This record gives sequence, structure tokens and C-alpha cells, in this order.
Amino acid sequence: MTNKKVNRLSREANLTGWLFVSPMVLGFILLLLVPLLTAFYMSLTDWPLLGEARFIGFDNYATIMSDADFWKVLGNTLAFAAGLVPLNIVLALLLALLLSKNFAGMGWFRTAIFVPVMTSLIVWSIVWKYMFATDSGFINQVLQVIGIQGPAWLYNPNLAMPAVIVTSVLKNVGLNMVLFIAALQQVPVHLYEAAKIDGSGRTRTFFQVTIPMITPTIFLTVIMTIIGSLKVFGQIYVMTQGGPSGSTKVLVYYIWEKAFKLYEFGYASSLAYILFFIVMGLTLVQWQLRKRWVFHEN
Repeated sequence: MTNKKVNRLSREANLTGWLFVSPMVLGFILLLLVPLLTAFYMSLTDWPLLGEARFIGFDNYATIMSDADFWKVLGNTLAFAAGLVPLNIVLALLLALLLSKNFAGMGWFRTAIFVPVMTSLIVWSIVWKYMFATDSGFINQVLQVIGIQGPAWLYNPNLAMPAVIVTSVLKNVGLNMVLFIAALQQVPVHLYEAAKIDGSGRTRTFFQVTIPMITPTIFLTVIMTIIGSLKVFGQIYVMTQGGPSGSTKVLVYYIWEKAFKLYEFGYASSLAYILFFIVMGLTLVQWQLRKRWVFHEN
């Protein structure tokens, strides 16, 4: 085969490869890269909805750093994440431990816990908003039966955020549960047999065998859950509108408010990029720390 023919076949192979990946490349450019660059440019401008954009450099970022509302909203966002992530992970792991065994009705229980994951977030939030209603809500009616006067859950600054956290955990815990069940089923049986021969009890076996072997899945679920908690919006929008007294106003809701209620698109874009850097920073930190505790990274 001549060099000329080899070069022609090589070019054809390269062209074929590019044709196969072109939909993905075009999708990445048009749907991710271009919007990212556009949003970054917008963050450097004073861009009202009905006016022309005025380039102001990094003034929006400087204003955000001195914005008391931003720091309050950021605190609410971190508080939501701090409440949701451990509760979601621990509950999902406990459910996985219970439902990883074969017993009558196991499939029904798994389905019941996973169904909320597939349920519309808006519908789920509306249902729970009515369940948390002060007078006619299901939760307060149940409390009334046992002689307890239920509080105004979504109108109390100290209770509104915990109520939204619980709602969010029950909505998404099924996804992590399924991941944990899959991980538990992959733990080699001979490790449990060896632990039993060594005289390890259930608790010791759990912490010295089960947990280390499923740390890759724990790592994955923690990253996904943290990212999801920092991007929370739908529950807040439906259930509390950021209230009462701004106690549940989180960063994504604040971005939406600035962009689509106050029409400060440049400022909202700066907030969005700050959220992007927060998410990226936390993810990179977790990625670097994985070697210290993720089993397969040792």
C-alpha cells in the first residue's frame, strides 16, 4: 500500500470520527460554551432588560462583595446544604441497608421510596406546601389529634428552612438509596466471611468492611447532593418565595429575583458566576481530598 493511499485512508478515518462526534461538539459549543461566555460578558455590564448594555468591568463583583443581602442569601444557601446533605446521605444509606436484603414486599418499598424522584418537583412542592399549611394542613391536623397545636411551619423564620429541607430530602433520597443498594450488592461476600471468622460484630464489620468498600459511591453521592443543594430553587419558589423575612432566600432564588423581577441582568450574571465558582471550588476540594478516604483511590 502506497503512502498516498495510507494518507487518504487516514484522512477519511479522521473525517468519519469527526462526523460521529460533531453533534456532541456542536451541542457543547452552542448549548454550554456560548451561553457561558455570554453570561460572563453580561456579568461585566450594567444590562437592564429594556436598555442598552453598558460595560462596567468588575464593578458588579465589587458591589456583590459589599452587598449585605448577598451574604445573608449565601448563608441561607450554605445552611440549606449543611442540613440537607448529611440528612440525605445518612437516610439513603440506612434505607439501602434495610432494602438491600431479600424479603417479602422489598420491591414495593423500593418503588415507593424512588417514585418521588420521578415526580414533578413543582407538584411535589405544592403538595407539601398544603401539608405544612397552618390550619388545614395534614401535619398540623395529625398533631391536633394527639393534643399538640401545630406551628405555622412556612411562616416561622425558624421553621421554614427545616421544612423545606425535609421536603427536599424526601423528594430525592430515593436516588442515593438506589446507588447505595447497588454499591452494597457489589461488596465481596468473602470479606464479610473473613470478618466473621475474625470475630467482628455487626457494627465493627459495617465500619471496617462495608463503609470502606462503598466509599466510591459515598463520594459520588456527596458531590451530587452538594451540587444539587447549592442549586435549589423550585421548592423555595413554590413553598416560601424566599420568606418569611428572607429566611429561605437562597442564591439561585436571589439570582432569579435580580434577573426577572428587578431586570438587573448584569448583576444576576455576576451572582451566577459566583455560584459557579463556589460549586467548582467545593467540587475540586472534594476531588483532592478523595485520596484520603476513598478506598479505591488509596
